[in-house]
Amino acid sequence: MNWSLLFVIIIMILLLRVVYLRLKANSIKAESFRNLSDRDQMAVLKECLLNTPTRTNLENLAEFAKARGFNVDTATYLKFIERHMKNAWGKNAIAEDNEIYAAESAWVDAIRPLEFAEAEKARADGDMEKFVKCCLEGVSRLYSDEAIMAELEKLVPHCAKAKSLIEGYRDLIAARDASEADDKSLEKLRKKRDAWMNELLIDN
Repeated sequence: MNWSLLFVIIIMILLLRVVYLRLKANSIKAESFRNLSDRDQMAVLKECLLNTPTRTNLENLAEFAKARGFNVDTATYLKFIERHMKNAWGKNAIAEDNEIYAAESAWVDAIRPLEFAEAEKARADGDMEKFVKCCLEGVSRLYSDEAIMAELEKLVPHCAKAKSLIEGYRDLIAARDASEADDKSLEKLRKKRDAWMNELLIDN
């Protein structure tokens, strides 16, 4: 499957993923957003930035980070936004946007989901069950294949289903890369991804 079709699939999957969070908070100014936990707020802000890469969404994420004692590399992401604007009407806009999206995903994943900090605290407290649970929840909020696989590999010594999740994700990548872009193929791919996510997050 070529890069333009892959980009379409990635965007569709991302849009499905953001629906739940968007229902919980229509904007960062909403009372419903302020009532979310920090980890859910971060997830919403990152989803919004990836779906709509604007200066406003970047500033919202940067303000959230600063208020909690860490900074984000806004200068790098501003370059992504500028590239989107330049590519908007270009001949190879879709392919180039796909390349930018991959870089944006890596940038977003560098801001580790707060679930991983909770996991480390649980491990320090000797609660390995909570450690694994929080790590798996953190994986569910990553975007790039590399980040997802890296975190799952770390879990192999601690989580009985980690190897199965790794193999399942490899199968998902292969299915995604080989998939056509028609509705039936995309629906099949979505169901396959949903099944993998269910295995990731279900307690067993």
